[in-house]
Amino acid sequence: MKPFREMSMALSKNLRGVFFDIDDTITTEGRLEGHAYLAVEQLQQDGLLTIPITGRPAGWCDLIARFWPVDGVVGENGAFSFAYDRANAKMIRSFAVPEATRAEDRKKLEALQQTILEAVPGCAISADQQYREADLAIDFCEDVPALPFSEVEKIQQLFAEAGAEAKISSIHVNGWFGSYDKLTACKRFVSEQFGIDLDAEKDRFLFVGDSPNDEPMFQFFPNACGVANVLQFTDSLQHPPAWITEQQSGKGFVELVQHVLAQRHSQGSS
Repeated sequence: MKPFREMSMALSKNLRGVFFDIDDTITTEGRLEGHAYLAVEQLQQDGLLTIPITGRPAGWCDLIARFWPVDGVVGENGAFSFAYDRANAKMIRSFAVPEATRAEDRKKLEALQQTILEAVPGCAISADQQYREADLAIDFCEDVPALPFSEVEKIQQLFAEAGAEAKISSIHVNGWFGSYDKLTACKRFVSEQFGIDLDAEKDRFLFVGDSPNDEPMFQFFPNACGVANVLQFTDSLQHPPAWITEQQSGKGFVELVQHVLAQRHSQGSS
């Protein structure tokens, strides 16, 4: 991972947008601070697409799409995308799998959750579970005392043994049935909403993240950047981001945004 300050001016000037994780990427110790929120708004005001790519639930993402300075949001690790059409006061929702399939999958996840809770003492169902459409989120440090990483990996393995996909974030293990992830939903969303072929234009976007569930994005985007706390997951990442910030969490996100915007408004092209 290279220091983010080595990013070229040409890279910054060529950008079309910035994708970013939420927890421990733009938030700091569970709180979205004003400077990080402002950084998102400044990106959008500079003409860039701003799109959170998060494991957080549908209930949260509805609010984010409506109220934040963003052009849409991908939630539950790729289960859906939401975009708010302000001109027509309409929420545009797109799901990876149909409602009937999601309903059947929820039944399987409800059966699986008790197995996980019994097998891994100290974990808990996430506080935001009731607002979820498609996945089961197991809390290992947000509202419970932090578990050893070996126990976190055990949760992930229990999902896998049940035939589910599972990703580790900085706070939860998210499990679901289906062959989607953050990247597949991100590609679908920008194609549907903006006519962008990410395979052809991936070098014109930044992705900023912090944990193993961001790995599909780290691998795909040549200009993916990790905030400094991603270093705690170095041993778990086969595909780390290309760049890294100096500071952690929201402060790292802010320093990256400030660097990018300064370069976009500088004279020159290198």
